[in-house]
Amino acid sequence: MRRQRDAYKLGPWKPPPSSLPAALIPLRLPVPIGATCRRRSRLLSTTTASVAAPSMDLPAYVERLRGGAPAKFPADANSLPFAQTLDSQDALRHLRYEFVLPTKTSIKKTALDGTLPSTAQTRTNGASTTNGTAPEEDPDVGIYFVGNSLGAQPKAVRRYIDAQLETWASIGVNGHFKTLENSPLTQWQDMAEACAQQSADLVGASPNEIVIMNTLTVNLHMMMASFYKPDAKRHKIILEWRPFPSDYYAIESQIVWHGLDPATSMVKIEPDANSYMSTETILAAIDANADDTALLLLPGIQYYSGQLLDMPTITKYAHARGIVVGWDLAHAAGNVELRLHDWDVDFACWCTYKYINAGPGAIAGAFVHERHGRVEWPAGPDAAPTYRPRLTGWYGGDKSVRFNMDNKFVPTPGAGGYQASNPSALELANLAGALSVFNKTTMRDLRSKALVLTAYAEHLLDGILADAEGDAPFRILTPRDPLQRGTQLSVMLRDGLLDDVTAALELNGVLCDKRKPGVIRVAPVPLYSRFEDVWRFMQILRGALKL
Repeated sequence: MRRQRDAYKLGPWKPPPSSLPAALIPLRLPVPIGATCRRRSRLLSTTTASVAAPSMDLPAYVERLRGGAPAKFPADANSLPFAQTLDSQDALRHLRYEFVLPTKTSIKKTALDGTLPSTAQTRTNGASTTNGTAPEEDPDVGIYFVGNSLGAQPKAVRRYIDAQLETWASIGVNGHFKTLENSPLTQWQDMAEACAQQSADLVGASPNEIVIMNTLTVNLHMMMASFYKPDAKRHKIILEWRPFPSDYYAIESQIVWHGLDPATSMVKIEPDANSYMSTETILAAIDANADDTALLLLPGIQYYSGQLLDMPTITKYAHARGIVVGWDLAHAAGNVELRLHDWDVDFACWCTYKYINAGPGAIAGAFVHERHGRVEWPAGPDAAPTYRPRLTGWYGGDKSVRFNMDNKFVPTPGAGGYQASNPSALELANLAGALSVFNKTTMRDLRSKALVLTAYAEHLLDGILADAEGDAPFRILTPRDPLQRGTQLSVMLRDGLLDDVTAALELNGVLCDKRKPGVIRVAPVPLYSRFEDVWRFMQILRGALKL
């Protein structure tokens, strides 16, 4: 069961493996977010009066960043002890050991050899050693900062796939309708619905507003088939100037499919010189095209710059002008807190192989607001129902009639009625295993940790810039405002540095994403990344930049 919490709780402090200078050792237990000042004073009063309290308090950083203020890291933040002390305060640190992370050795693998990398150090008898509440770290583990492209592998996925294969082998076709005891999986026909329930906290929706099906671009087409209804007056789609190419292709092809000209029916919002799209620019584009726009389709987080758009404001503004609103949440789902139902979004689509960690090309998700999923019977139960037009298939039919094998389509109420085909049970097993890790925490807690991780990375990058002589070796494209970004920081390297820097990073066991002509996208994902990883990454980057 998911723990019902809405504050980032911190575990008791434990000293990190290396010895800390006395000035850095916390003198009290960290105070959880939301604790009263009186409690904080009471805890402080138990310390030795002559010794100053430390400046490194993880919940204090969370509070500042959630308020949109800078974290205000101390002068000694660029140190391994500082990073390790933040890790010791992290209540989510145990989740790292739910994942198999590539090691410096494994990323050099050229052939399968039957072995898997391990995050935890193991003894010769195979039993994991422990250090406090977490296993001892394997020193060969690399730094995996590429969860914005492909998430790390959850250990649960292998267990869930094994359960699926055993079910298939043992009872064959009966797996559609029978749940085996001791299995983490439900019967196949209910697996997509179960994954929708597990996804509710990730996107801020009720389970019946979520459908797990297809892949991201296919789902964008499925949604536009229902929600993009151009006519003589309203025919335009507002999009960003340079979305991820697949989004552009999907939008362009939908316009052409309707016999329209992309040159006149695509409104492309351009960013400024720093790859930033201000909310004011987006709202101005809406106003300029309000009378003839049928659909606004933007990314929740822009994939290249890492900018988090103001989804509630933009959605409300477009709706007030009669425009349908959809969001591509490829880089937002599992990364930032979302409230799709409360924001009144019409539809949204996301992949599950990035921050949700379901594996390469994994099955995707879609949101359809409950008002668009209604199935009504105005002429009585014996007549045909009414519902929003969409592309239909047998698996969108209600389970009560799905196997009647007649030609009377009765959609499942809610987003499930937008399915067309039987989803892959193997892919759903992948996703269910990945979501089981999310169900050990909350998106609020993950976002709280991510805010500090990313701010810490930004702080150390600024330190590198301060130490550089001559032309700056890079600039950060991602907004400085912590509320306008997710986990990712996009770093634009000076011309000619990309290949050498990425080669040096990989040589040192670092995996992060590069985008030509010169951007590395650095994403310390809170489920499995540590503050120590951030610090070590920056030392490697310094070396790669010869600083």
